[in-house]
Amino acid sequence: MVKKMPKPSILVVYYAKLTEIFWISDSHLYHAYAWLKLFNLQKSYNKNLSQKDLQLIASSVLLAALSVSPYDKKYGAFETENEKERNMRLSNLVNFSLDNKRENREMPSRPYLLSELASKGVLSCASQEVRDLYNLLEHEFLPLDLASKVQPLLLKISKIGGKLSSASSVPEVKLSQYISALEKLTTLRVLQQASCIFKSIKIDMLSRMIPFFDFSVVEKISVDAAKQNFVAIKVDHLSGVVQFGTVDIESDGLSDHLSVLADSLNKARIHICPPVKKPSKLGESLISLAAIVENEHKRLLARKSIIEKRKEELERQILEKEKEEEKKRMSSQKKTVDEERVRLLNEQRQREQDRIRREIEEKNKAEAKKMLEDLNKAGKKHVVVEGELTKEAIMELARNEQLKERHEMEKKLQKFAKTMDYLERAKRQEEAPLIEQAFQKRLEEEKILHEQEQLREIELSKQHHASDLQEKNRLSRMLEHKNALQERIIQERAAEFGRLKKERDERMNRLISSRKHERETVRKLMFYLATSRVSSSACSCCGGGCSCSCS
Repeated sequence: MVKKMPKPSILVVYYAKLTEIFWISDSHLYHAYAWLKLFNLQKSYNKNLSQKDLQLIASSVLLAALSVSPYDKKYGAFETENEKERNMRLSNLVNFSLDNKRENREMPSRPYLLSELASKGVLSCASQEVRDLYNLLEHEFLPLDLASKVQPLLLKISKIGGKLSSASSVPEVKLSQYISALEKLTTLRVLQQASCIFKSIKIDMLSRMIPFFDFSVVEKISVDAAKQNFVAIKVDHLSGVVQFGTVDIESDGLSDHLSVLADSLNKARIHICPPVKKPSKLGESLISLAAIVENEHKRLLARKSIIEKRKEELERQILEKEKEEEKKRMSSQKKTVDEERVRLLNEQRQREQDRIRREIEEKNKAEAKKMLEDLNKAGKKHVVVEGELTKEAIMELARNEQLKERHEMEKKLQKFAKTMDYLERAKRQEEAPLIEQAFQKRLEEEKILHEQEQLREIELSKQHHASDLQEKNRLSRMLEHKNALQERIIQERAAEFGRLKKERDERMNRLISSRKHERETVRKLMFYLATSRVSSSACSCCGGGCSCSCS
């Protein structure tokens, strides 16, 4: 039978309670593992997780891992079996695995836990103070200054904490609860690192190097560490020093003297009387044994891989089945809701149609009554409708009444048109002589008006002529002066014209005489030049021996 995987919300509550239980029971390792599981669940399934809350949870995981003691406890044979059984049960609680088989399962430990934190990104999500503290305690080698560097970080970390806003199932995170465990871890790291560089150290100096506790508390912590073979240390109160040694000599050599003595005697016996080597087939089988071990290892790895794949496949099938069932349930619920909505819509639509039909019928009846009343008021006789009073019957009755009224009106109009035609014809016959008489009368009036206009024009013309004659007589007194002025102007202009003409004639004569003189001069010059050329040509022919005029 397949067990159903719990929901993430239930697992969150489960691991939140485990963190409280393991912390109260001083199971710091499983407390840290529970915090790691809680971190993975919140990071994977909580969509409302803010960055601040994620940082606070990651810081809690890292501090819980650092609070785990750096050494493993050792027990006797019987106690070891009981402790193994107890650890297996606690591991089952933390891992919450559906597979109860113990094979192929790694037991929880502090180194494995720190490697898990690094691989799953918890370190990157933690706050800067917590990361610095982790680097100082796990990776730095500062035996003299380690405590002084850790102390301010612890002071800052103690002030961090509070209720998570987006993870209601997670209890209130208080980082201050890890301070005492971290101070103890710092003390162990100081002792461990000091043992690597010092053979002995004064108690006063060691007290200054570890300011967290009194030396009595430091001594108690060192005793527990020495019991667990974490550091080899002796406190000499007489000399006031702390002596460091090697873990091998101080652990098994002094814890079990009989075992050391037996081993020494056995080694001495072997050196004195070495055992006779018997031929053995062990060497021959070593080669095949290595191959068998390798094959067995591969088979176990393959089996582990198959189991993991089957587990993943089973989980996937369960999730798919749950998703399919959820999908079917949602589909069925949606279908039911849709059908109910459609039914309600149909009922509402039917009720609306019935209401509209009733309103239309009532409106038609009211209109029919009103139309009947209008017909009774308009008509001369009372109209009675046989049968049911409907709008169609009233409209048909009204239509018939309108047709009757229209026929009667057409007859009246035809009769009235005929009467008007007779009246118009009689009126025109009577008004014809009156129109002719009025026309003749108007002709006579217009003739008289024309004659009056002609007489008025003649009278006006006579008046204009008389006024013009008066103006002429008035201006005739200036006629002599006008003639004298005219004569004088004519004489002056004639004299001026004569003078200008005489000047022109003289200018023309001078111009003609000058041009004539120029022509004579040019003619004489040309004749002279021509005569000179002829004489020069003749002299050149006779060679200058003739007595011509040119000589």
